Amino acid sequence: MMRSQQVIQRLDDRKLVAVVRESTVERALAVADAAVVGGIQFIEFTMTIPKALQAIETACQRYGDEVVIGAGTVLDSVTARLAMLSGAAFVVSPAVDAETIRMCHLYQVPVIPGVSNIQGTMEALALGCGIVKFFPANLSSPKSIQAMKGPIPQAEFVPTGGVNVDNIRAWLDAGAMAVGIGSDLSKQAQGDDLQPITDYAARLVQIVDTFVSEQKS
Repeated sequence: MMRSQQVIQRLDDRKLVAVVRESTVERALAVADAAVVGGIQFIEFTMTIPKALQAIETACQRYGDEVVIGAGTVLDSVTARLAMLSGAAFVVSPAVDAETIRMCHLYQVPVIPGVSNIQGTMEALALGCGIVKFFPANLSSPKSIQAMKGPIPQAEFVPTGGVNVDNIRAWLDAGAMAVGIGSDLSKQAQGDDLQPITDYAARLVQIVDTFVSEQKS
């Protein structure tokens, strides 16, 4: 398994997380496969998926170090530990839960708690989390994290919820470390035809790659 700092560095490099939230393990893995073929290297399986731990374990065996697999919608420390034992290389929570954060820190696994304002961000920072999930992003705008980084420039934000090909560049330009793409990716599927997910993922990756290239030049 990759070390914590390796996961964080790779997230900073790739800047794109596919958040998979499906009704079955089989469908979740199929959507993940389609996203990976499109070039996405971070997959977050939400714990709302029935037998989500099975999806995490299977994906870890399938992809190895090629793809970074994490657990999302983690509400408590017990679930966090089970996810880590199943192979999750990072943990994402919809809120700031101290016990969950401590559990992840104990095992040196990156944890990204969810926040929606400066107060939540400061609580996360005080608990040792330098990266937070800005959620739900669709109820705000890229200007929000730009404004929040004014008084707390040490915080890194991963906006999730409503991020798509039309606004991903605006979030990155505003200072987002990375972005999470959920339903806007999975809803591209047309029944059992998941090729549109691959195509959409490829478009997202192209936008990110262009942004990264411009930042380096």
